[in-house]
Amino acid sequence: MTDDEKKTRHRLGWARLVLGAFSGVLAGFVSLCVAELVSATVRPQASPVVAVGGAAIDRTPPAVKDWAIRHFGTNDKLFLQLGILAMLALFALVLGIVALRFRRTGAAGVLLFGIVGAVSATSRPDSTSLTDALPSVVGAIAGAAVLYVLVGHLTRRVPSAEPAGDEREEAPPSGAGWDRRGFVIAATAAAAASAGAGVLGRALNSASGQNAVASRNKVVLPRPTSAAAAVPKGAQLRIPGISPFTTPNSSFYRVDTALVVPKVNAATWQLRIHGTGVRRPVTLSYDDLLRRELIERDITLTCVSNEVGGPYVGNARWIGVRLADLLAECGVRPPSKGGSADQLVARSVDGMTIGSPVEDVMDGRDALLALGMNGEPLPFAHGFPVRMVVPGLYGFVSACKWIKDIELTTFDSYDPYWVKRGWARKAPIKTESRIDTPKPFARPGAGTVMVGGVAWAQHRGIDKVEVRVDDGPWREARLAAEDTRDTWRQWSFPWEAAKGGHTLTVRATDRTGRLQTDKRTHTIPDGASGWHSVVVTVD
Repeated sequence: MTDDEKKTRHRLGWARLVLGAFSGVLAGFVSLCVAELVSATVRPQASPVVAVGGAAIDRTPPAVKDWAIRHFGTNDKLFLQLGILAMLALFALVLGIVALRFRRTGAAGVLLFGIVGAVSATSRPDSTSLTDALPSVVGAIAGAAVLYVLVGHLTRRVPSAEPAGDEREEAPPSGAGWDRRGFVIAATAAAAASAGAGVLGRALNSASGQNAVASRNKVVLPRPTSAAAAVPKGAQLRIPGISPFTTPNSSFYRVDTALVVPKVNAATWQLRIHGTGVRRPVTLSYDDLLRRELIERDITLTCVSNEVGGPYVGNARWIGVRLADLLAECGVRPPSKGGSADQLVARSVDGMTIGSPVEDVMDGRDALLALGMNGEPLPFAHGFPVRMVVPGLYGFVSACKWIKDIELTTFDSYDPYWVKRGWARKAPIKTESRIDTPKPFARPGAGTVMVGGVAWAQHRGIDKVEVRVDDGPWREARLAAEDTRDTWRQWSFPWEAAKGGHTLTVRATDRTGRLQTDKRTHTIPDGASGWHSVVVTVD
């Protein structure tokens, strides 16, 4: 064999390897597209990427979840899905190369991934039928078939380039005898057909939520029987960079485990209240709640994943049904009055379970089954049609979105989702404060610099905020007008800034006299604590 022939043989061998890898990736693409189409006949949450992603979230250690939220924020789910797709592409690429030598093994590998998706889909908390396995299974079968056919065009048996007698052998690495035309036709057809299936599936899945969208568009929130008082003048400071007193819906933080935001049809939604100590169980419709007396309140919510100085806190005007009244009508009594249940377990349509202390829900605070947020029906991302809002408790023990079931039970008999993963059973919100302006590493000019931010201690209220420059004395900041003890409070501090680097630190004191602790803790198990500081350089 000449040198040119050896080079050609080597080059074609690499080409065959690349085409094998491409076949694997294309097979994975076919699997996902077909699965997307099939999921439209089942439900969007049954698609393999969503199912595997949900299973990954459920099995991820709390510290890793906190890391993801801290680094990726509300884009954590997007990065998870992209990571799953990247791993799938790598897995498929390897299977394509393996299939060049072991054709059936490669195809079986695609089927194995389908089994993983099927198991993930049927094991999700919100799965109610084995049909959730169909998208992954059907998609895997389609992908395995495509890989088997494509590799067949690359490895079909042909006469050897240098036959010895009448012997026949597998296509040599040079690629002699490849069915190039057949491969191109098969690959093009598979790519086009699967892309069409994927687009159609995505369109059908989007259309499946149109009834829910239409039901939300029809909602007209009644005037509340007990309206919230007007936000007092002076509650919103006119300081550039400070958080607005009322957080717009579009800017309100979202932290949950749902990879696909549930779109629930209000016309068919129901809420069941039952369990220990419920003498009169009830099932309510959305219209049933709309016909009840509604109250409107300004309430600040805080996520337990919020680091010191973090963004996962927001204030909104909520309208809904007083939860304590509803429970009382069902015969529920708090433990302090002889009730047998001390935990209220709220269940979401996506399978999430959140446990709240019955005593806190029924102690007179404005715990709500919320229907509206800032003057409109709840956005889908924030729980439409109904969610829980409980002042003074972190969201993971109170703020169940897309709620469908309330069960009264005890803390000893049931651990909700987050408790099973190492978080606290009870988690009142800690007294915290944050510097909004100047931002970290800002470079303000020398002279008067307005320092400002927010402080919160829901259901206790903020009594005082203090600011320290470097290691100097604590000096009291000016508090904005208070709306209610269930909302955050803005503050400001005029600082005579001298040139150089400086550290600004803030702390708050709540209405019980409790000073915000300087002890720095992580968010697990019951929320972060510590003083917030920013470093700036004055020019």
